[in-house]
Amino acid sequence: MRAIVVRELGSPEQLRLEEMPEPVAGPGEIVVEVEAAGIQFVETQIVTGGLQGSPVVPRTLPWTPGREVAGVVGAVGEGVDRALIGRRVAGQTGTGGGYAERAVLAVEGVHLLPETLGSAEAVSLLGTGRTAVALVETAGIGEGDRVLVESAAGAVGSLVLQLARAAGAELLIGLAGGEEKRKLVRELGADAAIDYTEPDWPEQVRRAAPEGVTVVLDGVGGETGRNAFELLAPGGRFVVFGASSGSVTRPDPAAVAERGITVASYVGPPTGNRSPEVQLRQTREALALAARGRLHPLVGRRFPLAEAAGAHAAITARATVGKTVLIP
Repeated sequence: MRAIVVRELGSPEQLRLEEMPEPVAGPGEIVVEVEAAGIQFVETQIVTGGLQGSPVVPRTLPWTPGREVAGVVGAVGEGVDRALIGRRVAGQTGTGGGYAERAVLAVEGVHLLPETLGSAEAVSLLGTGRTAVALVETAGIGEGDRVLVESAAGAVGSLVLQLARAAGAELLIGLAGGEEKRKLVRELGADAAIDYTEPDWPEQVRRAAPEGVTVVLDGVGGETGRNAFELLAPGGRFVVFGASSGSVTRPDPAAVAERGITVASYVGPPTGNRSPEVQLRQTREALALAARGRLHPLVGRRFPLAEAAGAHAAITARATVGKTVLIP
């Protein structure tokens, strides 16, 4: 079969298409004929060598990236119901292998897909959908909240906007770079879409929310995260879910205590329950909402499998919106 292989780290060009041995399903596993594979931002960081020392970096090379896949079950291993063969499913691999024509999944974590949900949309709701549901739960977003979402045109942010509105948020403010992304953020339901590349963006947020925001969902970190923290009203909640800038926001403990801010994290180490059972429940919830038309995953660009390097380059250049997907 064809698969993307990384033999050394350093740049997106290390993602090369090669012929690889066919995968075999072990006990409790299935082989999926991949129709769509999702690209996670962290995978772009791994390939460029930016996460050396992190436990998410593969210990040995060569390595095929890709944890999020959707497609048709082609074979099953020992102990797995053969009635699954031919069914459309979505799920996450253990450590990679999804950038390929076929991939192996543990059957216990597989989600059966309804006809109303395409494979590209499904992979857009695995890690990202679960994360979005978890963020809204962790922040406790509800009636009357004024919510600031960073990276609002991204895969997670675009879902959070929709979920926060459904949870009863009174005011939604989305940060995005450039007019095209700002337009998309408004279409997703934000009351205000603000360009975080403009120097006065914090003042624009203050004008939109004169009393301050009650929730900040920080997926950028760095200076953006620090500025966003200052926009919180007393007693607000600051939830970290990423660091696309390269550094995680670490609010000053004295300021946190003085203003009565609650700080939570969905990244290392995360706050709250992240058990496999909870994550499966959150993923199922995102998929079910999408199947009923109540949550709309944003599939930004679809690249052929052979163009994985180009897909990674587009993501690192901030030239994408929503979820970027590979199509074998």
